[in-house]
Amino acid sequence: MQTLLDELRHIVGAAHVFTDGDLTAWEQDWRKRSHGKALAVVRPASTDEVARVVKACAAYHLLQRHPASGVSIVPQGGNTGLAVGSTPDGSGHQIVLSLQRMNTVRRLDADNLTMTVEAGCILQNLQERAEEADLLFPLSLAAEGTCTIGGNLGTNAGGTQVVRFGNTRDLCLGLEVVTAQGEIWHGLSGLRKDNTGYDLRDLFIGSEGTLGVITAATMKLYPLPAAQLTAWAAVPSLEQAISLLGLAHRHLGAGLTGFEVMGQFALSLVTKHFPHLRVPLHLDSPFCVLLENSDHESEAHASAQFEQLLASALEQGLVTDAVVAESLSQAKQLWHVRESIPLAQAEEGLNIKHDISIPVSSIPDFVRVTDALLQQTIPGVRLVNFGHLGDGNLHYNVQAPVGVDAAAFLQDHEEQVNTLVFDSVHAFSGSISAEHGVGSLKVDKLEKYKSPVALDMMRSIKQALDPQNLMNPGRVIRV
Repeated sequence: MQTLLDELRHIVGAAHVFTDGDLTAWEQDWRKRSHGKALAVVRPASTDEVARVVKACAAYHLLQRHPASGVSIVPQGGNTGLAVGSTPDGSGHQIVLSLQRMNTVRRLDADNLTMTVEAGCILQNLQERAEEADLLFPLSLAAEGTCTIGGNLGTNAGGTQVVRFGNTRDLCLGLEVVTAQGEIWHGLSGLRKDNTGYDLRDLFIGSEGTLGVITAATMKLYPLPAAQLTAWAAVPSLEQAISLLGLAHRHLGAGLTGFEVMGQFALSLVTKHFPHLRVPLHLDSPFCVLLENSDHESEAHASAQFEQLLASALEQGLVTDAVVAESLSQAKQLWHVRESIPLAQAEEGLNIKHDISIPVSSIPDFVRVTDALLQQTIPGVRLVNFGHLGDGNLHYNVQAPVGVDAAAFLQDHEEQVNTLVFDSVHAFSGSISAEHGVGSLKVDKLEKYKSPVALDMMRSIKQALDPQNLMNPGRVIRV
């Protein structure tokens, strides 16, 4: 392996190949669920360097008599993933290919409403670069200050504005990809119409680095709204929350850019662990909803729309009380409360997370049935339910009962809880992964809940594009 490491140093520079010292930033996942051991962390600065690194690893792997003595590649962006899909295993034979040095905005085309960026660009930087041009890049999620667009594409990340703009896949027009053979596919089209064969772009989006390395992308931009208003509403039940969602669609149309639901216990954790944050209306309501209205006419028009919506919702009993942010600062504070729920849950202790999607119409029944099953199975278990109700994506998390050691709870009940929740998700025609990917955490579960036909097609694609199983093996699907 020393020969391979020497070649990698020659390609990217010795200063950008790490083999010793503290590599925790690359070897440990964000949730600290897994800490692997990398052969090396390699940090290329260009697509050409990525291609040469992959070719070198592929050639070395091919020369080994036994697959276990070869190497494989784990592409990594900001390492903020939640499914353990971008950190190495414990074999010490994997190269972590960090794209963080590749962080250039190559082109912003205002007339075409596109921005072509390298995979290592931080999401928040892209938002700010678009705003400087009076444009909007709408992808928004809690980790936007550290996650990269390559990672967002690799996992097909969602976020808070999916209800209007879709997942990352829907925001991408073209990709540049280094294949598992070290060839470069130049697919950075800014075209919105291109029917010249198979859609290769969609193969790589959401593949979590198992088919190739995304090195750059052409992303959609939108005009900045003239006004963006935020409201916080208390709702008596999930049924009323879904009725409110339908009412919001009718009143706001495409202006509805965010619709989040938060359970009372989830918000109580924010109050408990971040007492400086003001959490409105949650003490007397089982659920609260956060709505965002982006208007392209004027603030007065947006405000009038919101007033009509909330007046109608109060009249119909869908909302018991509501507040509308009177400033951008207040709006940010309301969104900060929503984004603090995962942090508050972490402060409360280790927990079992589920990133699931259910048809919106079935969510109340799913929650009622699954809550009851969990309480019956583990009396006193606490349910942290929140998420993107507008697109059917819940973060349906499970906390240990009061007084029970959290680590012991995970050890004793994680598999049991996951099986119960995922069986229920499957019964309600949902998905066990909505926006976080499969990674290694759910690779075994995918084989249970995905159809055999779908799994066979996925394996065929993997074997066709990566016959050496060089790219992120053991993630998403096993071959």
